[in-house]
Order: sequence, then structure tokens, then C-alpha cells
Amino acid sequence: MDWTELRASCLVDEDAAVLALNKPAGISVTGERHDTDLVELAAAAGERLYPVHRIDKATSGLVLLAKDLTAHGTLTRQFAKRTATKTYLAITTATGLPDRGTIELPLSVGRKNRVRIAAPRERITRTGDTWSVAEADILAGKNYPSRTEFEVLLHGDAGTVLAVRPITGRRHQIRVHLAWIGFPIAGDPLFDRSGAFPRTHLHSWRLGLDAPWRSRERLDLEATPGADFWALAGTPVTADPEALLAAFS
Repeated sequence: MDWTELRASCLVDEDAAVLALNKPAGISVTGERHDTDLVELAAAAGERLYPVHRIDKATSGLVLLAKDLTAHGTLTRQFAKRTATKTYLAITTATGLPDRGTIELPLSVGRKNRVRIAAPRERITRTGDTWSVAEADILAGKNYPSRTEFEVLLHGDAGTVLAVRPITGRRHQIRVHLAWIGFPIAGDPLFDRSGAFPRTHLHSWRLGLDAPWRSRERLDLEATPGADFWALAGTPVTADPEALLAAFS
């Protein structure tokens, strides 16, 4: 894989401090367990980059990388304080989601380092458009309060398209939350064993952070999903994805 070609084809935004890429699904951001990742590819080509955040290997979309440690610290603190705004796109083939909803379920790490809900699945309750568990039902051990909000953009025949905002930023949060309430993301290797989809239909779409070194002092980034995101096993989920996304503020 050639870093120069990948960098050019995936470029969303760049200045002296940061590089934003529209990462394809199937490439890791960073991590020793992966054969190839963006940070390693860049380093091999002589470019030192520091990941501001991570998205899963199976997820496509926006990745923000800092070119120096000063910018890295400024940006990562916003993720830690939850002042960075993040919006993902997801597609599920399960039906029955409300137009809007909130998933308020704590996460924990189980066997083989797998992220799970820190409560028995049967104890998850839905009140209105909010999924949660009673404090008494949370399993003993370390757990992490986690909140995901979503809005349905399309109830289509092929699948339901969601705009998803992870208010907290836990590992695999969106994937686990949606799966445990019965709406797994199409093609998710953790939860969809159908083998019907060649990729995971989760995309890091929008990202907003303060950027004091810029004239507007903001980074408001958007990464357009590729055609592979919109096609479920060869069937387009929408005939006009641009109009669908343009209607969402």
C-alpha cells in the first residue's frame, strides 16, 4: 500500500498542524496488533503523525492526525472533556427503530477483551425512546457509563440509515450499543454473522473541534461516504445519498 497515493486520495483537510483523512474500511489507524496502519505507513514514508482519535479498522470515514505534539495535546483534551462533536452514519437491516433515540447503557470488558454491556441483556429496558438498565442490574466490576444518541435519516426497504452521536467515546461503543438493543450494524464482524455484506456499514461522518491556530478557530470536518457504504450486498439503500445527507442539519 502506497502512503502517498492513499494520502492524496483520502485527503479531507490539511494545514501545518493537522491532517484529516477519509479512511477506507479495512485499514487500521494505529495499533501493534495490525499488520498495516495509517501511522505506520506514514512513518515508513518519512512522515510523523500522531492520532488525535481512533476509529475501528472496520469503520470508514474521518480520522484526524496531528503533525506535532502541541496540536495533538490541544485536540485530544477536547475528546477527553467531550467537547469534540462527532457524528457517524450507520446502516442496520433490522426494523422498528424510532425516529430518534438514546442508548444509555454502561460498557465493560468481558472475556478475550471483548466490549459488552455491563448488565444481562434481558435486563435492558426501553422507556419511550431511551434504552437503559437499572443500577441494581449492573454487573459487579469495572464499568463505564456510556451514552449514544441517534436519529433515523431513512427507513428504507433495504435498510435503515442512522446519524449517530456517541456522547461518550468508548471502544466499540456504537457497535455494541446498537447490537445489544437488537439493531446490529450491517456487516459488523462482531455481531452480524450472516456473511451477506462485504464491509461494516459504519462511517465517521462529521467532526467538530476548536482549533485556536486557525483564523476561524474551528475545525468543522465532513467525510463523504463512498459508494460501498450505501450498497447493501449490491442493493443501494438510497437512490440519492447526497440529498439524504443534505437534509440533515
